[in-house]
This record gives sequence, C-alpha cells and structure tokens, in this order.
Amino acid sequence: MTDPITQDSPVYVVDDLIGRDIDAYLDLHQHKTMLRFITCGSVDDGKSTLIGRLLYDSKMIFEDQLAALEADSKKVGTQGQAIDFALLVDGLAAEREQGITIDVAYRFFNTEKRKFIVADCPGHEQYTRNMVTGASTADLAVILVDARKGVLVQTRRHSYLCHLIGIRNVVLAVNKMDLVDYDQATFDAIVRDYAEFARSIGIETFTAMPISGFAGDNITTHSAKTPWYAGPTLVDHLEQVEVNAAHDGDKPFRMPVQWVNRPNLDFRGFSGLIATGSVRPGDTIRVLPSGKTSTVTRIVTLDGDLDQAVAGQSVTLCLADEIDCSRGDVIALADAPPQVADQFEATLVWLNDEALIPGRAYWLKLGTQTVSATVQHPKYVVNINTMEHMAAKTLDLNAIGVVEVTADKPVVFEPYVDNRTLGGFILIDKITNATVAAGMLHFSLRRAQNVHWQALDITREARAAMKGQTARVLWFTGLSGSGKSTIANLVEKKLHALGKHTFLLDGDNVRHGLNKDLGFTEADRIENIRRVGEVARLMTDAGLIVITAFISPFRAERDMVRAMMEPGEFVEVFIDTPLEEAERRDVKGLYKKARQGALKNFTGIDSPYEAPDSAEIHVDTTREQAEDAAERIVNHILAQWTPVI
Repeated sequence: MTDPITQDSPVYVVDDLIGRDIDAYLDLHQHKTMLRFITCGSVDDGKSTLIGRLLYDSKMIFEDQLAALEADSKKVGTQGQAIDFALLVDGLAAEREQGITIDVAYRFFNTEKRKFIVADCPGHEQYTRNMVTGASTADLAVILVDARKGVLVQTRRHSYLCHLIGIRNVVLAVNKMDLVDYDQATFDAIVRDYAEFARSIGIETFTAMPISGFAGDNITTHSAKTPWYAGPTLVDHLEQVEVNAAHDGDKPFRMPVQWVNRPNLDFRGFSGLIATGSVRPGDTIRVLPSGKTSTVTRIVTLDGDLDQAVAGQSVTLCLADEIDCSRGDVIALADAPPQVADQFEATLVWLNDEALIPGRAYWLKLGTQTVSATVQHPKYVVNINTMEHMAAKTLDLNAIGVVEVTADKPVVFEPYVDNRTLGGFILIDKITNATVAAGMLHFSLRRAQNVHWQALDITREARAAMKGQTARVLWFTGLSGSGKSTIANLVEKKLHALGKHTFLLDGDNVRHGLNKDLGFTEADRIENIRRVGEVARLMTDAGLIVITAFISPFRAERDMVRAMMEPGEFVEVFIDTPLEEAERRDVKGLYKKARQGALKNFTGIDSPYEAPDSAEIHVDTTREQAEDAAERIVNHILAQWTPVI
C-alpha cells in the first residue's frame, strides 16, 4: 500500500482482526504497553507535520480527520505540493487562524506493538508553560531540529526542561533533511553541536536520526535517500524504548491516599493510585506524616480482591487497625518510608505572566497533598543559552530558578529524581486559582530536620483563662488615612477599661524596629505582614487580644495571617473609606507626595488595594463615627467570647 501524497512511502496495513474476532482484537490492545512522548523544539521545526505523518502512516485517523485530509488533498497539484499535515492533528481553531501552536494538543495512535499518546507542544518561548505541561507525564522526548537552522535557543530550552522534568529517553530528530539534499555532513554537524550542549546539562545519551516528516523518510521505514544512516526508524525506536514506568515497580511502595472509602460501618478502605512499588495482604505499612503503622488485610478492586497490587494500579487498601488516615496522607512500607519535612530546596519553572512574589503564600499541590507554602528569593536563575547561574530577585514568565520553599505543615516527599509523584509539585495562586509554577523538589533543608517544635506544659488556653478572656486578633485593614489607627486605639482603650489584656500593633510603629529593614515594594509589604502575623500568633499564644492597624492591601496576605490562627480567632475589620475622602484628609501628607511622584508604590495611587470580600466587621466611615464604630467592634467581640470558668 502506498501513500497517495508521496506515492512511494509504505504505510501500515489496517489489521482486519477487528472484523474477524472483536474479543481477540480488544484483548490484543488491552495488553499493549503505552508510551507517552512529546514533540518539542523551536518554531516551524515540523512538530505537527511529524505527528501528522505518524497518524497517517499508522492509519489511526478519525473519520473527521480523514475528511479534512481528503478535502485538502484536492489542493495537491501534479507537482505533488505539500499537504498541511498540521491540519491532521491541530484541534484548535486559533492555531489555524494564527499559524502557530498555542496549546498542547494530545493525539492517540497505535502500532501492532504499542499504544502511544503524543503531546504536540508549542515552539514559541512565551508558551514554555504549555511545553512543561506536555512533558510532565512523558516518557520520551522527540527534540526536532530544522536541518537548515541547526540547534537554536528553543532547542536548548526544551532539552533542558525535558531533562529537568526527568525525561531520560531523548530522540534528536533532524527534520527536513529533504531540504538539504539529505546531506550527511549537515546531519553530523548538528549532532556534534547538540551532543556538546547535551553533556553540559547532564543528558548522557540520546538517539539521533535524520528524518523528513513531510516526505516520510526514516519515520516508519528506512529511507533509500539516507544510505549512510544505519540506525532505527522513529517508529521502530518508539516501539522498543523502555518506558520510565517499567522501573516504578522496583521502587519502594508508595500510595498517595485520594479518598477514604466507607460505604457502610463494616467496611473502611483507603483508595489511591499506586505510584511506585508493590503491596500484598500481610505487608506492614506506615501512614505518613503521622507515622502510624498497621497491616494490609485486603486489596480491593471493582473486579475483586487481589493477591498483589503494583505501580500504576488504582486500588483500595483495608487495614487491620482503625488508624487515622485521610486524603493527602501517603501509605508506604513500614521499613522504607519516604521523607517528611516542611522546608525544601527546589527548582521552579515560573509559568505565570505575573512574576513570583517572594514571601507570598501559594497553594502547593504535591500528589494528593495540598498545603500553603511560601517561596523565598531565588538562589539563582538559569541562563538557558550559557547555563550560567545568575542572580535574581524574582522569577518572571518562563524563568527557571532554584529556590527555597517553606510549607505551613509537613509534606510527605521524595526527591524528584527518585519519584515524580512525590517529588513534583505545582504552585497555585490563592486568589485566581491559576497554576503559576511547576516545581521539582531536591531535598529537605537541614534546618527543617534539626528544628523541632518543643511541647510546653502551659497551654494557650490556660494563659487566656488566667486573664479571664479569649485570645483574638482584630485585624484592621483599609487605605492610608481611612481611620484604622484612630478606631483601633479607641477599641483598645475600651477593652482596657473592661480589664482585658490587649496589645496594639500599629503599621508605622513596627517599621521603627521589627520591620525597619523593609521598604514598600510588593514583596516588602508581604514580608511586613508575614512578620506581623507571626508576632500576632505568638501574642495569642500568650492569651492576649491583639489589635493590628495595617493597610495590608493584599487579600492573599490577610488570608495567610488568618490561616496562622485558630479557627474563629482572626477577626477582619474593614475600615471602608473612599479614596477621595482618605486623600482629602491626608493627615500625614502622603497622598500629596504620591501624586507628585515623590512616593512610589503608594496604596491607592500606584499600588492596588484589594478590599475584603467578607470581613467579619465592616465600618463605613462616611456613615459612622469613630467612637460608635469602636463601641460596635467591642460589643461584637464580647458577644463571641465563651465565658471563662
């Protein structure tokens, strides 16, 4: 059978087993191994054309794709002009309109030996985040290079990211060999150039092959036009390469718990996808981070109980003991548990248009675990062209840097090089819910291992009871000049008159001592609030009623402080004053300076203020006097208290 486009490229003959014995056909495909791979490289290196060739030659094209191909084939003249194979795989209308790939397009096909999922990733630098998405689950990367252009910046960037993400099977596909007359010297020069770069980033081996995605050379069969090439065809290599998952079964048993399954009182199981290793009934397991141990009694699936479960299977484990285990925990073999820590070094690939804000709290999602985490200033960023480590204060879109990450509670993890599931994570913006970064954990920081929480005999409840009150944090927020400090001071005076133990933390006052090293950039504002939050938490441990008066312009940071406190302990008080009124008052002359450009990053002028969505107490200063507002706030707090006996 020949390709109607080139007239001389053999293709797979469709197996008629499906027509003769459907059960045998399904059984055959059920037991095929699966290879996930990614095509990447610079713009116009021919990624979509190559995938189109693979789909066409494997004859696994949907009817609508065939229709598109048939419609386009009418455009082919007697000269055998190019059919746009990208139309075969391009499911995004915007791509066709703009002529670029702007997202990851996943396609599925199979040969007689293996099933495949291929991710066609964009080549433009601004869509590096999409490439990272496609590579995150891949076992192999096909790095395409245009034979006319050689190794480019994006070739290096994508190769570095693939290696960073843990892809160890790399194919250097020197494409468009038909446009350089299948010249061996051109191919050899590109391979030498790439090999030098590959060694510098730690790629130990790769498979290089000369191909033409359009003409079909060395895709499914060896091309007579490259007699000097004795290596495998691309499809032969894809069929034979060993996938990463093949080694997962040899690693220690790890199963992140996705949910607790309890349909009735007689059954309690813990369900999840086994990441690595294997488990049998009778095995002693350990649940982390608690460290509790038990024994596996049953391995339950929809098809019945199993004698053994291995990596890649979704199962429900029943345990001999009623131990505390919930979503986010990890079940492991008792004698070979993973690590638990709350501070790490990691590599981050920043995926968001807005730069990293050091100190801001993000959601960190690792496996089934979700915790609040902050990122410190980068240790360095990587220059993709030179591999130089460069100093940086933040990470911008597509930047790759090494950072320290601190979580608000212990995380079960393993280094990414050992376990993708327990070593790879994403960061999520708490306000927008956008994924802002992908990360790979290296190791826990030594200080996290050496610093332990010291248990104390006198509890925070006992300290508060001695004072005859319940600890609270009254967090006043609002624009400069809104009246925060005035009302906060009145509230403290009223509580003091009632014999309550209080302490007022004022925004200006703490900058004379605790936070005098901080400026007014967004990052410094965040660190300012973080420090104040930690101080306020310590004061509530002492049983005090803490009153704070800070602009605290960002919801994420106010939510960060709320999360530090016990439930119900944080009371947000929004002092709502219109900008025009606050500017009219301008008690300290700050608005005037900001309008003149003498005061940068001033809230309300050239820095945003994010008003609370649902503050516990809302004070509209255009309708309520300061004295009345203070009285209402005190009454609100007193009404919430539980009598102390």
